[in-house]
Amino acid sequence: MRKAKVYMHNEEAGWLIEDELNQKYRFIYDDSYKGKAISVTMPVEDKEFKFEHFPPFFEGLLPEGVNLEALLRTKKIDRNDRFAQLMAVGEDTVGAVTVKEIKA
Repeated sequence: MRKAKVYMHNEEAGWLIEDELNQKYRFIYDDSYKGKAISVTMPVEDKEFKFEHFPPFFEGLLPEGVNLEALLRTKKIDRNDRFAQLMAVGEDTVGAVTVKEIKA
């Protein structure tokens, strides 16, 4: 299991958890988080979201094209390991959300 802390405007919003490698994911809002939803598809009121594939919102934060190819090559990340890709770029995403891996 891999886990990352998700921030919205530098405020701790919740966790992204990979329960099964490249397959099962959860996003859980922190109980103390009172800010805006990180995505309109994941309202704060619902608290927990389960996904059978990498969550679309987080996939939208990943690089594409030549930027993706450069990331995969320089960081030696598997093309299918989107969680690792997000951890590599998570602190420098476009927009209000940042993601930081929690090391076990």
